Amino acid sequence: MQLRYQIIALAIVPLVVAIFTITAFITWQSTTLAQSSIDAFERNMLKAKETELLNLTNLALSAIRQVYDQADADDEAAKEKVRSILTGLDYGEDGYFFVYDYDGNNVVHPRQTFRPGHNWLSLMDPDGDKVIANLITRAREGGGLHRYKWEKPSTGGMAEKLSFAVGLDKWHWMIGTGVYLDDVVGQTAAANADMRENIRRTFTTVASIAVPAVLVVFATCILITLRERHLADLKLAALTKRVIHAQEEERARLARELHDGISQSLIGVRYSIDLAARKAQSPGTQSDDGDRHAEDIAAAIERGADALTGAIKEVRRLSHELRPRLLDDLGLTPALKSLADNFAERTGVHVLVEAEVEDMLQPEASTAVYRIAQEALTNVERHAGASEVTIRLWSERGRMRLTIADNGRGFDQAASRQNASSGGLGLRNMQERMAHFGGLLLIRSSENGTTLTAMLPKSANRPLRPTREAA
Repeated sequence: MQLRYQIIALAIVPLVVAIFTITAFITWQSTTLAQSSIDAFERNMLKAKETELLNLTNLALSAIRQVYDQADADDEAAKEKVRSILTGLDYGEDGYFFVYDYDGNNVVHPRQTFRPGHNWLSLMDPDGDKVIANLITRAREGGGLHRYKWEKPSTGGMAEKLSFAVGLDKWHWMIGTGVYLDDVVGQTAAANADMRENIRRTFTTVASIAVPAVLVVFATCILITLRERHLADLKLAALTKRVIHAQEEERARLARELHDGISQSLIGVRYSIDLAARKAQSPGTQSDDGDRHAEDIAAAIERGADALTGAIKEVRRLSHELRPRLLDDLGLTPALKSLADNFAERTGVHVLVEAEVEDMLQPEASTAVYRIAQEALTNVERHAGASEVTIRLWSERGRMRLTIADNGRGFDQAASRQNASSGGLGLRNMQERMAHFGGLLLIRSSENGTTLTAMLPKSANRPLRPTREAA
């Protein structure tokens, strides 16, 4: 794919993705709201059915109460009278009362006359639900609802049914009635169909608006992108060159530090160990010679230990320059003071650190300020010839400021800018670190010294922790 078409794709794909994402979100939200309404509608209908069942059951209990209360457990005449009453209590083609004893034997079933006198405890519906056993369990628990599938008299087919069962404990009977839910299912299905149709219309409307908008934005993006493409390529090439140069320069510095410092120290340790080993292998024959021999060995070992200590210090120094732990553990101010102390100890330049505020920057901004101070001190050591440096950290209206001033010889700022544009990295890196956080880097230099000021906006500060209001 040619670069021009790649730019076109990059310009249009995010917009298309955003539009389709928004459309999908609107569709999902509409579906969720509609489904919630349908679910609420279904719950209300089921609640109405439950109330209807409870009223019907109370009606049946009222009809048999006088007979039941006056009968004893073995009163067959009373039981037969109750059977007759419940058989005659129906309410429509699909509404009737049924009775089973606690062992699962059918006592009353006006619609399915083949059931009385038989045990149906193990009867299961098409979903594997033990209908009679579960209804008896609800009755023995004091009454309750159970949902299952049962043959509907008016159609002869299986349908969802909701029943309420209550127990006549004196006779060990379960009496119940139920309503079929196919009307609820049908109305819910119709509502779902309406919902899908509304969502389809909504999606079509959004698409009819989005497509022309995409085309307009697409054309605008192409014009802007093609015009800026050349400049972006140049900036990217310059940035890549500077990054590679910075990496190579840092690698070269570390190689010099390792070769000139740590490597030489370790070679000295090796020589001292070899010398001590040779002396240990050739012991003196006389007492005085033996004493001097032991002293020579001890001296060689001591020189090796000193060299090893120096190597350890050098490793710590390099590690500190790469990433100071104080910056992560204690914050910016202690890290700057440690940097100043190490710089003063290494170069003999007097460094004064004035920190008037606590560190309030984000971790990334603190690192940027620290690197600017580190780069500035490196420039002082290499170029300024100064004898005194002042580092000041303060806040102005909630905005962090850093000033580094020296009394060195200064430099030509115009020549420095020209050098930076041709490949110099020091000042350019500092300026880009500030620009990343929306800040500024101001430099003033004269024959009396140089002053560098880094200015950060409030957006670089850490977010304030919410205070807990008094109760």
